[in-house]
Amino acid sequence: MGANDDQAPAPATESDYPQLRGSDLARAALRAAREASGGPAANSAGTRKKQVRRTGGIRSRRRRWSGASPDDRDPQPLGRIAARLAADRGWSSRLTTGRLFGQWGAIVGEDVAEHAQPMSLKDGELTIQAESTAWATQLRLLQRQLLTKIAAGVGHGVVTKLKVHGPSTPSWRYGPRHVRGRGPRDTYG
Repeated sequence: MGANDDQAPAPATESDYPQLRGSDLARAALRAAREASGGPAANSAGTRKKQVRRTGGIRSRRRRWSGASPDDRDPQPLGRIAARLAADRGWSSRLTTGRLFGQWGAIVGEDVAEHAQPMSLKDGELTIQAESTAWATQLRLLQRQLLTKIAAGVGHGVVTKLKVHGPSTPSWRYGPRHVRGRGPRDTYG
């Protein structure tokens, strides 16, 4: 080992390659730099080193270019990605319920939506609260048509049964103390 072995080689100049000009000089300088660094050109020059491939236990897959046919790596529409994400995470039923409750007026019609609101959807049974007993009776009679409209709006099999409730009766329990019984009766004479 000489004293010059620890120093970096001097960069190639035109005086090192007098017969080369322009791009040929640049290629020669690049080749000399690769040989000095031990890069791929040095290995092909005859001093082959054994290269160890480290994968970290995971088998690496060679990347292939996308062709003219559709591929998973191609840009996807946002709606398709959101639907795939919802299906993978199990959010589909909650999103369907939210869509039914959010678009209630558009699905069943504005006239019905003014007088009845959906309360809950559990195991395919939709509970609806009507504002009067007359509307509760009307909704029970229109049950088949409502199920058809809901199936067209949010999908088949989401709602299989309707449960219609009329208005809730007022509570006569005021205050912390009360008497058990049927409540107020006609005692006004």
